[in-house]
Amino acid sequence: MKKSIILVLATIVAVVAVAQQLAVTTNTSPIVSTADAAFSWDQTVHDFGTIKLNEPVAHEFTFTNSGDAALVISSVKASCGCTVTEYTKDPIPSGGKGFVKATYNAAKAGVFSKTVTIDANTGEGSVLLTIKGEVVE
Repeated sequence: MKKSIILVLATIVAVVAVAQQLAVTTNTSPIVSTADAAFSWDQTVHDFGTIKLNEPVAHEFTFTNSGDAALVISSVKASCGCTVTEYTKDPIPSGGKGFVKATYNAAKAGVFSKTVTIDANTGEGSVLLTIKGEVVE
């Protein structure tokens, strides 16, 4: 008798679990595609070559919004305090152009490679720009 009750309860639990799984997989709403903004960079790496110690150098990375929605940059972060950034703060319409400028001030001699991380309302996530070169005295 106990085995029969356990078997009936196990069957009920299994049926409920299967029914819940079916409800989850069959009650999905259709995926709605929204317009996205998209970066189309002219370049993402800039090599300054050889630069002099304590003489700031700058490079302006340019891009086009190749998406269907206005592109809005939410943050631009340099990998160290030796790099200062400027960027287009207004929304960039579809087909419009914008920039991110990185200014590097070398405090010591040697080879360097620094990054700038850009977050925006694009589907691609963060974008990484790189500046590099060699500092000589």
